Amino acid sequence: MGLSGLAFGAAAVTAGLSVAQACVLSLFAFTGASQFALAGVVAGGGNLVAGTAGALLLGVRNSLYGLRLADLLGVRGWRRVPVAQGVIDETTAVALAQPDEESARTGFFVTFVSLYLTWNATTLLGAVGTSRVADPAVFGLDAVGPATFLAILWPRLTAKDPETRTLRASAAGGVAVALAATPFVPPGVPVLLAAVPVLALVLRRPR
Repeated sequence: MGLSGLAFGAAAVTAGLSVAQACVLSLFAFTGASQFALAGVVAGGGNLVAGTAGALLLGVRNSLYGLRLADLLGVRGWRRVPVAQGVIDETTAVALAQPDEESARTGFFVTFVSLYLTWNATTLLGAVGTSRVADPAVFGLDAVGPATFLAILWPRLTAKDPETRTLRASAAGGVAVALAATPFVPPGVPVLLAAVPVLALVLRRPR
């Protein structure tokens, strides 16, 4: 998580965001995939509308996690607002892996606090360090976001289970659509269009 935070801070500043903007994104968005997507669109010359749409699309899964965790965590009233900030892949995985509700709550909050602090601290370090370089673009840091996505996805693409074939088809379809659309639409839109073949495959799967 720390390495990813450094990478995001560097990628955000390279894309043209200020140190403050990169840090605000980590403080209030706190979902790495969406943040990298937004920075990638901005780096490619896209506008904030397309970047935000792509980021929100990637963040939809967190809402589904929230539905699953709501009863398990037992949070009520206004406390749901700050707790919702911590509903990400890692906290959900740790919480659902526990044998009972008390352990699930402990696992969720310990993971949330430790990762939130680490992510924001390393975002600041990466952004400040990159901002002090005369021309950070020479390091090719704009490739950090896509490389991070590939690193996260790679274990699933190479796994040997029945789901892998569907996942590979989804990935290949998304890549093909994005590459075909890139010359004809503004930056950021190919990312949104890439979701179409994924959605088609999901809808075709048997219940």
